[in-house]
Amino acid sequence: MKHVSIRFTGMGNGVDPRPYVEALPSFADELPHGARDFATDPGHYDFHGKRCVKDLELREVRFDENDVIVEFRHNCFKHEEDLTIRYVEVSEFTADFPRYGVILDEILPAPEGCSHEIVCLSGSVRIVARDLVATWSPAGGCS
Repeated sequence: MKHVSIRFTGMGNGVDPRPYVEALPSFADELPHGARDFATDPGHYDFHGKRCVKDLELREVRFDENDVIVEFRHNCFKHEEDLTIRYVEVSEFTADFPRYGVILDEILPAPEGCSHEIVCLSGSVRIVARDLVATWSPAGGCS
């Protein structure tokens, strides 16, 4: 990650999105429309908010021609909705055994459109695409 600070320690994880949130206005206009809307949503980095990506669980990754669809399941203690992100015209997809909860993410401009890096408790995902469409939908029950 370029701006978001994540430190793994024996005492837990230190996570600080403030450098990214502070830098975002300087490049937000360079992001494609969907990526910009998702990144600049006021709840995106509000750790107590219902639409913060922190603590979502990566559920599924699907490939659909040139698109990639990533589904995240809500955390029953925090969220009321699941999140689905469709990455349009993907030019790069890398995954390093992403498991468990999402720690945080970072969306940046890229020559192809945007890059989205998602760091989980174990592993990460990085996708470069022309744009992305993020959709929140009512969550199913908790188990």
